[in-house]
Amino acid sequence: MANLTYEMILMLDPESGDEQRDKVATDVKSKIESNGELLHEANWGLRKMAYEIEKRESADYRFFKFSAGKDLLDDFDHSLKITDGVLRFRIFKTEPDSPTIVPPDTEQIMRRDEDERGGRREGGRGPRRPRYDDDSAGDRGSSEPAAAAAGADSE
Repeated sequence: MANLTYEMILMLDPESGDEQRDKVATDVKSKIESNGELLHEANWGLRKMAYEIEKRESADYRFFKFSAGKDLLDDFDHSLKITDGVLRFRIFKTEPDSPTIVPPDTEQIMRRDEDERGGRREGGRGPRRPRYDDDSAGDRGSSEPAAAAAGADSE
């Protein structure tokens, strides 16, 4: 069976020691090199996650692009699920000629988040306002028919 190209994003627990995180990444790299071909490796560093995993707000991200067979994927599926210090991992099948992922700069992400929370957004627009005013949405048109009906009875 032919080897396919994959990308793996490995999210490591930042509360594990640097040595532990580096050991996990080195083990992954050596498995790839012994069972396939490592095409690219990158340490994306500590980044804030979109949501908490195991009460952690950030993770140490490692990226691997490699060519291998299904046996290696099965091995990773088993071993990384039980390895201490691994918060999450994802493996994606990619085309061999696809460009390598380059993550956005962490400082750009943090500035964008602050802008969205701080009130003023890029482009000079302020924060969003409610779609309807509370006082006008509830009684829209409700008093007019009652007044017309009351006027008809009094005539």
